[in-house]
Amino acid sequence: MEAKKDEEYTVDGTVDLRGRPVLSSTTGKWKACAFLVGYESFERMSFYGIASNLVNYLTTQLHEDTVSSVRNVNNWSGVVWMTPIFGAYIADAYLGRYWTFTVASLIYVMGMVLLTMAVSLKIFKPIACTSTGICNKASTSQIAFFYTALYIIAIGAGGTKPNISTFGADQFDDFNPHEKQLKVSFFNWWMFSAFLGSLFATSGLVYIQENLGWGLGYGIPTIGLTVSLIIFYVGTRIYRHKPRNNGRSPARDVIDVIIFAWVNRRLKLPRQASELYELDAQHYVANGKRQVLHSPNFRMLDKAAIAKEGSSKPSCTVTQVEKTKLICGMIMIWFTLLIPSTIWAQINTLFVKQGTTLDRHIGSKFEVPAASLGSFVTLSMLLSVPFYDRYFVPFMRLKTGNPRGITLLQRLGIGCVIQIIAIVIAYVVELHRMHVIKVENVTGPKDIVPMSIFWLLPQYSLIGIADVFNSIGLLEFFYDQSPEDMQSLGTTFFTSTIGVGNFLNSFLITMVDKITRNTNGEKSWIGNNLNQSHLDYYYGFLMVLATLNLGAFLWASNVYVYKKENSEVVQVEEKMLVEL
Repeated sequence: MEAKKDEEYTVDGTVDLRGRPVLSSTTGKWKACAFLVGYESFERMSFYGIASNLVNYLTTQLHEDTVSSVRNVNNWSGVVWMTPIFGAYIADAYLGRYWTFTVASLIYVMGMVLLTMAVSLKIFKPIACTSTGICNKASTSQIAFFYTALYIIAIGAGGTKPNISTFGADQFDDFNPHEKQLKVSFFNWWMFSAFLGSLFATSGLVYIQENLGWGLGYGIPTIGLTVSLIIFYVGTRIYRHKPRNNGRSPARDVIDVIIFAWVNRRLKLPRQASELYELDAQHYVANGKRQVLHSPNFRMLDKAAIAKEGSSKPSCTVTQVEKTKLICGMIMIWFTLLIPSTIWAQINTLFVKQGTTLDRHIGSKFEVPAASLGSFVTLSMLLSVPFYDRYFVPFMRLKTGNPRGITLLQRLGIGCVIQIIAIVIAYVVELHRMHVIKVENVTGPKDIVPMSIFWLLPQYSLIGIADVFNSIGLLEFFYDQSPEDMQSLGTTFFTSTIGVGNFLNSFLITMVDKITRNTNGEKSWIGNNLNQSHLDYYYGFLMVLATLNLGAFLWASNVYVYKKENSEVVQVEEKMLVEL
C-alpha cells in the first residue's frame, strides 16, 4: 500500500509552493490550468486593447503629430516584446515562475489602473479642441504620467508573458504518458483563450473607446485582469512548481561550455562520445535534474567535455554541452522565423492602408473600419484551433505515430508555406486594385477605388490560419526544446521573434521607401498616395523574400537535432520513489 501511495507522486520532480513533493492525482493538469487561462485572455485583451488603438489616442487625445505617434507606438510595442528576456532570466535564475509572475502581474495591474486614470481624469488630459479646430498639446506632466503608465505595463508584461504559459505547461508531467498526451493539446487551447481576448479587444474594446469613452475602454480590461488574478491565486494549492536554481544562473553553463571549448580547441576529439566527461544518471536524479544525451551537431562544442589530464578544474559535462547545443540550434531556427514575423506584421500596417482605399460600405449607411478586418485573423484562428486539435492531429497521429501528429518543425514549415500563399494572394489582389484604378482613373490620394474591401478577406484569413501553425508551434517549440532549467528564458525566443519581426518590418518599409522614391521625392512603392504607388511591387518583394527564407528554414530544420533526454533517469526516479 505504501509503494502504491508513493507512486502517485509526480515523476518530473515538481513540488508545491513550499518545496514538498506533490501528488499527481490532486495537483496540476487541466484543473490547475483552468485557473490560468482567464488571466491569459484578459492580458491579451488589455494589451491589444491598448496597442490596436494607441496611435489613434495619441493623435486625437494627446494631439501628437502622426510621425511622433507612430514612433512612440513602435517604441512601446518593442519594449513590451523584449522585456520578457529579463523576466524569464529572473524566473529561471532566482524567483521561479510563480513568484516572478506574481510580482510582475501586480505591476501590470498597477500600470493599467494608472493608464485608466490618465484617460479618464481631466487633470491628466489636455483641453479638448475648440470649435475652430485649434488643439492644445498635452502638458509635460500629462505626457509624463501617460507614458509612465504605459511603460509600467511594459515592465509588468516582461515578467508575465514568458512565465504564465510555461507555468501552465509545468502542470503536466512529461514522464507520465497520460499527462504527456494531455500536454500535446495544451498550447493549442492556451492560445485559443488568448485569441478570444484579442478578438474582443480588436472588435469590442476599440468601438467602446471611440464611442463610449476611453476610460470605459481601458477600465473593462483593468477590472477583468484584476478578477483573473484573484482566480489565479485561488488555485495556488493545486499548482506544481519546478524546483528553483537557488541563485545559479542557467546561462552560466552556456558560458562555461563556450570558454572550455575555446580553451580545449587544439585537443583532438575522442572517437567515441562515451569518452567525453559525464556524470552518471544517479547524480542527476539526486539533484532533481535531467541528463541530456549526446548529439552529433555542433561538434566543436564537444571539446568542452574533454577531461584534460592534470587539470584541477573539471571539464564540462556532456549534459552541459548539450544544453549549449540546444540554445545554438534554437538561435538558428529563430533567425529563419524573423521573415514570417515580418509578414504577420502586415495585418496592422499595409493591409490596413490598402483597405482604406477600397469601398468599405455595407448597404447605404454602414461603413466598415479598415482596421476591423484584423478581427478575421483572430476569427480564423479560433475556428482553426479546434479543427487542428480534434481532427488534424488525430488523423496525422495515425499516419506518423507522432503524438503531436507532425513534428514541431513540420508544423512551423506548414505555417510558412501558408503565409507565402497569403502574400501571393495579397499580390494578386493588389494587381487587380491597380487595374481598377487605371480603368476608373481614380488616382487622387483620397479617391475611393470602386472595389469592395472584402477582396482582402482571403489574405487576412490565411494569415490567421498560418498563425495557428506558426505562433502556437513557435511557442511550443521553444518551450519543448529549451534546456530544463531555461524554459522561461527559452520562451523569450518566441516573444523576441515577434518584436524583432516588427522592427524588421519597419526597417524594410523605410529602406524600400528611400530606395524607390523618385528624385522629386513624390512617389515610391509605398507612398502616402497608395493609388499612385506600387504596393504590388512590395508584396512581390516580400513573396521572394519569404520563398528564399523558406529554403533557409528547410535547411535549418534538416540539420536541427531534437533534444533527447536519458530514459534511464526516469527509471531511476521511479525506482527511488517506490523504495522511499
